[in-house]
Amino acid sequence: MPKFKHGISVKKEAPANFLTDPLEGRSTLRPANVLVYGWVGEKHACVDLTGVSPLVELTTGDFTVGQAALKSASSKVAKHERACSNNQHAFIPFVFDTFGFLAPDAVNILKRVQRVMHSNVVSP
Repeated sequence: MPKFKHGISVKKEAPANFLTDPLEGRSTLRPANVLVYGWVGEKHACVDLTGVSPLVELTTGDFTVGQAALKSASSKVAKHERACSNNQHAFIPFVFDTFGFLAPDAVNILKRVQRVMHSNVVSP
């Protein structure tokens, strides 16, 4: 039976209180679909999960695999990264398209989770 040393600590739909607009008294930006504790050094990471259709790019000219996902990831970073950084959090867009393309940050997250899982399973 395998034994586990440690894992990745997360919270789904975590409130990001530093993104609350004081005038409105409510969160206007919600990047933390998943909050990963201690992901980057001692910083927690706000992970924004986004799925996009690559077909939206068909009307804008040449079709390029992954273009819609990469554009969405870039837009998410522009919108949320500064607020997260100003509050000592990392921001990671986990963006994929419905044809299966994963943006680079999504691939990096999955590779890291795989490494952690692999290193945590100790054979008897």
